[in-house]
Amino acid sequence: MKRYWKDFARPALFVLAGIATVTGVRAEDARLVQGDDPYYKQADGALNQILKRQKNTNRAKNVILVVGDGMGFSTVTAARIFEGQQRGVDGESNVLAWEAFPYLAASKTYSADAQITDSAPSAVAMTTGVKTINDLMGLNHTARLDSCEDQKTKAVTTLWEMAETLGMSTGAITTARLTHATPGATYSHIANRDWESDADMPAEAVSAGCADIAQQLVDMRYGNGLEVAMGGGRDRFLPATAADPEYADKKGKRKDGKDLTQAWLSRYGDKGAFVWNAEQFKAIDPAKTDHLLGLFEPSHMQYEHDRPGDKAGEPSLAEMAEKSIDMLSRNTEGYVLLVEGGRIDHASHESNAYRTLSDAVAMNQAVKAILRKVDLDETLIVVTGDHSHTLTIAGYAKRGNPILGISVGVDDEPIYGKDGKTYTTIGFANGPGGSEKPSERPMLTSEETTKPDFVQHSLVPLSSETHGGEDLGIYAIGPWAHLFQGTVEENYTFHVMNYASGIGERLQKK
Repeated sequence: MKRYWKDFARPALFVLAGIATVTGVRAEDARLVQGDDPYYKQADGALNQILKRQKNTNRAKNVILVVGDGMGFSTVTAARIFEGQQRGVDGESNVLAWEAFPYLAASKTYSADAQITDSAPSAVAMTTGVKTINDLMGLNHTARLDSCEDQKTKAVTTLWEMAETLGMSTGAITTARLTHATPGATYSHIANRDWESDADMPAEAVSAGCADIAQQLVDMRYGNGLEVAMGGGRDRFLPATAADPEYADKKGKRKDGKDLTQAWLSRYGDKGAFVWNAEQFKAIDPAKTDHLLGLFEPSHMQYEHDRPGDKAGEPSLAEMAEKSIDMLSRNTEGYVLLVEGGRIDHASHESNAYRTLSDAVAMNQAVKAILRKVDLDETLIVVTGDHSHTLTIAGYAKRGNPILGISVGVDDEPIYGKDGKTYTTIGFANGPGGSEKPSERPMLTSEETTKPDFVQHSLVPLSSETHGGEDLGIYAIGPWAHLFQGTVEENYTFHVMNYASGIGERLQKK
């Protein structure tokens, strides 16, 4: 191969010399006038690094799927700039941890029944290898929404369940509720993603014996269940008669009287643990704990920006990832772990770009922590989103302009719309920032638009901003990561993880 490139290059130089002779330009001048240009050098260096790549075809002992909920390409770009600017470096040329991964594919995220997916079928695609309809989890595309019968008969198997059957360790951590769509898709099979507790289910489904998502987590019968499960959603595990341990004015939601945190402890005995605050989390010894349940809020965990103000304290996504790997890596058979930056999505639904990007930066810290912990010779890491949002980066702002600021041109003057008013670089196509009277939109300043609570303007007024339907990125490193190339279906992600780890093949031989 090396000889081929050398042989190819020689005639190219002769052709270049010939052109130079014809045009009267010396060949040595025509070759690399821009050779000292910093942009040229950067790209040339990138090419040389890619030429040195060697495919890793080891079996992936461990698989880590990192999902930025709602993290499309535009959110990644904005987060890259935001993170760099926060650190006082050039944001535009900044590189997030997963952007340095060697392999990248584009994911088509439509669901079995919709152009634009919700988080449930997109998570199912990645955890089971099939597409299903919106609002279903762990069921195939022929299942009907709200059908308890189909919940019992049309389940599909997740990679986490397959791994447990082989004696591997498994985990799911998130900043959303642990019973939410993405983490729930690793262990549950449900006819409606909103059935997070029995209180969320219709009476006929409960009486027919269909279990809610929280119950399915505690009762998971593949192997010995998840070794690590952390996030929010505490009220889905506590009875309606029980006071929340953190907030005196809140109680659990369950109508069946069950305390599933105690059910977890009863199942795992001395090797099991339940924690709900930062102090308890830090006290967990990974070497002595086999099964850890962490529920740090009644609903979703705090946004990263707000987390330092939480009275009881919450671990960061990076801290949860580190603790999880320390626990799971004790198993010589390997592990499968989901890490979700769940609240990237929620902030975009609120058209609050500051918290969208802050939580994306927190996920970047989690990926860095993961990279410090694992051996890439035996660990496949896949970083992706589940769907996009309507976040846009537009206008003609100068290099280095605050990504959350108003659009300012290269002449350092604000750029105005036809109505004579300023606008922000980041906007949303729809959402709560939309006005029913667009002509009355206010004049904006960067001082107000860069504040954490600022709601970006939207074209179409909605109470909640919607998902976006465009493709998003799958970034991969480790064994068989090179299989992520081109434009693929979202459920392809499962197939690469399954193939790289050999989980499916080993199950067939069992």
